[in-house]
Amino acid sequence: MRLAALLAALRPVLPLVLGLSLGCSLSLLRASWSQSGAEEQCLGAAGRPGPLGGAARPEAADGTGHEDFRPRIVPYYRDPNKPYKKVLRTRYIQTELGFHERLFVAVLTSKATLNTLAVAVNKTVAHHFPRLLYFTGLRSAKVPHGMVLVAHGDERPIWLMYETMNYIHQHFVSDYDWFYVMQDDTYAQAEQVKALVTHLSINQDVYLGRAEEFIGADEQARYCHGGFGYLISRSLLLKLHPHLDSCRNEILSVRPDEWLGRCIIDFLGITCVSQLQGQQYHTYELAKNTELEKEEEEEFQAALAVHPVSDVTLMYRLHKHFSRIQLDRAYQEIQDLQMQIRNLTSLTPAGEAGLTWPVGINAPFLPKSRFEVISWEYFTEQHLFSCPDGSPKCELSGANKADVSEIIESALEQLNSRYQPLLRFSKRQLLNGYRRFDPTRGMEYTLDLLLEAVTQKGHSHVLAKRVSLVRPLSKVEIIPMPYVTEATRVQLVLPLTVQDLDFVANFLDMFAMNTLDTHDNALLTLLFIYHPYDAQRVSQVDVFAGVKAMVGELEKRYAEVKIPWISVKTEVPSQVKLMDIVSKKHPVDTLFFLASVWTEINMEFLNRCRMNTISNWQVFFPVHFQEFNPALVYRGEQTASSSTDFLRDGHFDRHSFAEACFYNSDYMTARTKLAADILDRDEVLESMEVFDVFLHYSGLHLFRAVEPGLVQKYALRSCNPRLSEELYHRCVVSNLEGLASRSHLAMALFEQEQANST
Repeated sequence: MRLAALLAALRPVLPLVLGLSLGCSLSLLRASWSQSGAEEQCLGAAGRPGPLGGAARPEAADGTGHEDFRPRIVPYYRDPNKPYKKVLRTRYIQTELGFHERLFVAVLTSKATLNTLAVAVNKTVAHHFPRLLYFTGLRSAKVPHGMVLVAHGDERPIWLMYETMNYIHQHFVSDYDWFYVMQDDTYAQAEQVKALVTHLSINQDVYLGRAEEFIGADEQARYCHGGFGYLISRSLLLKLHPHLDSCRNEILSVRPDEWLGRCIIDFLGITCVSQLQGQQYHTYELAKNTELEKEEEEEFQAALAVHPVSDVTLMYRLHKHFSRIQLDRAYQEIQDLQMQIRNLTSLTPAGEAGLTWPVGINAPFLPKSRFEVISWEYFTEQHLFSCPDGSPKCELSGANKADVSEIIESALEQLNSRYQPLLRFSKRQLLNGYRRFDPTRGMEYTLDLLLEAVTQKGHSHVLAKRVSLVRPLSKVEIIPMPYVTEATRVQLVLPLTVQDLDFVANFLDMFAMNTLDTHDNALLTLLFIYHPYDAQRVSQVDVFAGVKAMVGELEKRYAEVKIPWISVKTEVPSQVKLMDIVSKKHPVDTLFFLASVWTEINMEFLNRCRMNTISNWQVFFPVHFQEFNPALVYRGEQTASSSTDFLRDGHFDRHSFAEACFYNSDYMTARTKLAADILDRDEVLESMEVFDVFLHYSGLHLFRAVEPGLVQKYALRSCNPRLSEELYHRCVVSNLEGLASRSHLAMALFEQEQANST
C-alpha cells in the first residue's frame, strides 16, 4: 500500500525526472567525445599533424605553414606621411568591370564612291550595326549627312589599310571585342553578322572571311578577300599592331587585303579561315546582269556578304531581297512558336482557358478598381473624339490619321488572307472605331466595318463586321545618350515685375535654405523689369528697393555669395527679349534654369535639371505642380500638411512654360536661326517664348515632363494683355484651372446655393 501510494505521489513529476536524467547523460557523453577528439590527432607526412585519412592539409604558397583560408576583414590604414589621393571612378560601370561592346564595323570607301555606294551602305545596313565608321583616303567637299567619316589624306590602297588598322587600334581596341572590315561595294547582312559573332569565343585569335590563295605562295596560306568582308578579333588586333610598321616597309602588294593577310601570316602565323567553332562564313559572288528574283541557290540565300555590288540600285534591291527573306523567316518562327504555345496550353493549370489572344502576346490588363480602368478613344475616318487639348471633337490628322488608315488596311488584308479565294472584301465605310493603349501589350483596336463581300461567282453582299486588332509593343531599344554629371553649376534666372513683389521674400528664403545652406553649386541672377513710368521715378522711388535690401541681407549672411541683378525697362516683358539680355552676360557653357517667383527651389529638382539637360542634345521644360486655392479646397478647414497628402490638392500645370533648363550655347544657336528668319521684325518676339525658340529653330530634343519636385503655392497670376493672344489665353486658362478641382468647385457651388436658399 505504501509503495502504491508513493508511486501515485511521484507520477506527476516522473516525466520531469526522466527528462533531466536523459539530458545529463547526453551532455556527459558529448563532453567525453570532445575531449577524446582534441587529444587524438592523426599524423600526416613527415610526422606533422594532418587531417583524418592521412591527407595533407593545404599550405600557403610561400611555404609559411598552414592556412585556414577563411575570409577576414582587413582594416583600412592610410599612411599619414603620404599625401591623400582621391580615388577616381570610371564614367561607366562597364568600363570598371572590363566589359566591351560586341562589334565595330569599318567600311573602306573612296572619294569617287563616297556619295554613291557609301551612302547606299549607310541607308541599308548602317542602322543595324552598333557602331560604323567610314574610312577614305581623300574626302569630298561635302560629307553626306549622318555618316561618320575618317579621311587619311592618301588614296593609296595599302596606305589606307595601314592607317585604318592603326586608327581602329588607337581609338576602339579597348571598347570592342570584334572588328568587321568591309568595302562599300559589299552588301552584308547585318543581323547575320551580329549573330555570327555571338557564337564565337573571344579568347581566340580569329581571322575569318572568304579564304583565298596567294599567287605563287604556300598552299596552306590564305588571306581573307576584302570584297566579302572579314572578321578580326580584339586579341588578334592587339598582337598585330606592333608589326604594322614592319609590314608597311617590308611587304609589297597591290591589293590591301593581300597585304593584310600576308602581314598576319608572316608575323603571327595565322591564316584566314572560312569556318571556325562550327560557324561558317557564307559568301556569294554576284555575276553580272543577275536577276535577284530568280536566284534560288542555297548559297545565295544563306550568304552573309555579297560582292561585287556595282551600283546603288543593286544595293537597294539586295537589301529588299534579304529583308524579305528575314521577314518570312521571322513570320515562320512566330507561327511555330504559336503552335507550340497552343499545344502546351492544355498542360497548364488554367488549361485552354489560359490561352490569350493573340497567341504569345500578354493578356489584357485587368484593373483592380475603377480608377485603373483604361478608357477607349472613339474615332471615325474624319474625327477623333478624344483630343489632346481637351476638346470633345477634333479633326483626324497627322500621325493619328496615318495610324487609323494603316489599321484599316491591315484589317482588310487579314480578312482577305483568311477568306480568299472564297470571298474578297472591300471597305465601304468605317462605322465605329475604338482604340486604347494597354501598357502590358500595346495598342488595341476595335473596328466596326461596313464591307462589301464578293464571291468567286461575282455575287456581292454588304455586311457589317467587327474586328479586333493589336499592335504589340516591339523590342525595347535603349537610346544612347551623352554622359552628364550632377556637378554642373546651375545659373538661376528670376524675372521680377511689380506684381511679383509679394512673393519674392518666400522665393529668397527657399533659395537660401535649399541651396546656400547646403552649399549646392547654384547661383542666382535677378532680372528687375521696370515699367517706363517706374523707371523715370527710380531715383525718387525704387519699386524694387525692398528686394535689393533682401539681397543685401543674404550677401551679408553668406559672405562668399554674390547675387547680381539686371534692370530692364519695357512695357511688354517678352521672355525671349529678357533671355537675350541675360545670355550676353554669361559664358556659352552656362546651364540656365529660367525660374518663376512662385517656384520653390530644392536640390532634388536642381539635380534633375542637370541630368535632363544635355548640351547640344536636349533641353528640359518641366511641368510644375500647382496647388489649388486653399479657400476653395479646404473652405475654412485646417490645411493638410502631412507627407501623405503630398501632391494631392493640385494639378500639373501643362499650360505654363515659364520654367526651363537649357545651355547658353544651345540658346544662342537657336536664337541666331530665329534672327535670320524674322530679320528686323522684333515685334514677333512678343508672341514667342523660349519654348517656341527651341521648338522651331533647333534640332534638339525637347524633354517635357511632369516634375513632382517643382511645387508652387497657389497665386493668382497677372496676365499681361499686351502679350500675344495665345500667351494671354494660356495664362488665363492656367489661372482658371488652378482654382480647384471639379469636385471642389461643385461643392463650393452647392454650399453657395444652400446659403442663398436660406
